[in-house]
Amino acid sequence: MMMIKDMIERSRSCRRFYENYKIEEKTLKDLVNLARLSPSSGNLQPLKYMLSSKFSKNDLIFPALAWAGYLKDWPGPQKGERPSAYIIILGDNTISESFDCDCGIASQSILLGAVEKSLGGCIIGSIDRDLLRKNLNVPERYNILLVIALGKPKEKIVLERIVKDNVKYFRDNNDIHHVPKRSLDDIIID
Repeated sequence: MMMIKDMIERSRSCRRFYENYKIEEKTLKDLVNLARLSPSSGNLQPLKYMLSSKFSKNDLIFPALAWAGYLKDWPGPQKGERPSAYIIILGDNTISESFDCDCGIASQSILLGAVEKSLGGCIIGSIDRDLLRKNLNVPERYNILLVIALGKPKEKIVLERIVKDNVKYFRDNNDIHHVPKRSLDDIIID
């Protein structure tokens, strides 16, 4: 059985996948169920979800997303390395006007569930919301909050200690993705 620390360490922002790896809609529903069972601010439960595991629908979502801001020369995963599924997190503005806390909790629950299923994911907030709304016919009552890209990971991601306060992730010559993290001593204030 995997410990929570191991799950969190494996829950990285994966940006390259085996695109042909099929993720069933039931799996996506299982992941959303984890979000549903998670805490909600004021127990309002204002989040809704759109699911996509079909190539045709995925092709409508992908162009609305921006990938890896620190990797300036990389436009995102190429065909064959794109996510095989997405979960779009929406905020129902007829229930609440504030979604930040719920959205973060739900996203983490979904990503930890993905790790448990040997999947990888990436929370994407850099979204052309107008394009995505148009492509998927998202009703105006829903704010498009985040998109979670999911799939079978096709990249190696390594955590390492930050050097000189440089938080920028990078890829080395072997295409290994490096993610600098602050040390525990650096983030606890006496």
